[in-house]
Amino acid sequence: MTAVATVAQLDQFDEIIDVRTPPEFIEDHIPGALNFPVLTAQERERVGTIYKQVSSFEAKKIGAVLIARNIARHIEDYFASKPKNWRPLIYCWRGGKRSGAMAHILSEIGWKVARLEGGYKAYRRRVIDDLATLPQSFQFEVVCGPTGSGKSRLLQALAAAGAQVLDLEQLAAHRGSVLGGLPDAPQPAQKMFDSQIWQQLRHFDPAKPVYVEAESKKVGQLRVPDALIECMWQQGRCIVVEVASQQRVQLLREEYAHFIADPQSLLEKIDCLKELHSKERLDQWRAQIQGGRWDEFVLDMLVNHYDPAYQRSTLKHYPQLGQATHVQPQDISAQGFLQLARALPHNKR
Repeated sequence: MTAVATVAQLDQFDEIIDVRTPPEFIEDHIPGALNFPVLTAQERERVGTIYKQVSSFEAKKIGAVLIARNIARHIEDYFASKPKNWRPLIYCWRGGKRSGAMAHILSEIGWKVARLEGGYKAYRRRVIDDLATLPQSFQFEVVCGPTGSGKSRLLQALAAAGAQVLDLEQLAAHRGSVLGGLPDAPQPAQKMFDSQIWQQLRHFDPAKPVYVEAESKKVGQLRVPDALIECMWQQGRCIVVEVASQQRVQLLREEYAHFIADPQSLLEKIDCLKELHSKERLDQWRAQIQGGRWDEFVLDMLVNHYDPAYQRSTLKHYPQLGQATHVQPQDISAQGFLQLARALPHNKR
């Protein structure tokens, strides 16, 4: 009989093996887990149909063949190279038959295997519970500033300088505005977003500040956990990044270069703003895009769309903005932001 472990013991294992189907894994999984399904989605559906329409006995016979075949392939392709002292943690949906089959065979080989008690369902409950309380353990330093001021670059520099950084836009694969979708990275599922936040928070030191960018309740289509956004809004200490207008234009042209390479995709995004701006203004932006007048377009968007929205949102959500620390990078290069990051406190609250 294999050992059983809890979610609190995740860090005690060499690897975490998720034996659920690939679609289940893609929707959400324990961060860092590897997917070695004992049944594909199609195989699981087939076994389930036989279970309902024929009998549990027939379903178990077919399931055993499929599971044994898949586990054998995983052993040949991956597990066989592992040393005798390798300690994997195995989990499935409820911690039942799928993880039990994998764990039994691997333990019979001689590895010290454990199954996750309660499986993914227990893990998901732990994430939900922790996200309701964990944020209260930290002092959040909220990086504010209008669009194009380099907030994300400052977070990256802070991380490089050794600070604790929770980059919600990076985790959400979205820059947080109507034009913020990334061209080569779809947003993760909400559950996976939650898992990534949980994973970072649980490894942070509460004695040190956590730097985070000012956000609203949603980043693209994903919702920031309620307890986290409330701590950011009500208790966060604000740092305002100030950058000259021309530097903001330059920075945005660099970060949104995919729109310059594909103006048609930008024109389609502009149509999403028809509820917020007049036809005349939208036509003006379209003309600027079609004419390749990029500096003019970016500055116009900043003045007439992004800056007013930033003022409304930030003043509404961050009551401590009036006592904010104001910082000005010497330049908007990576080195300039790194110099700024090194001047900010990282180690104590």
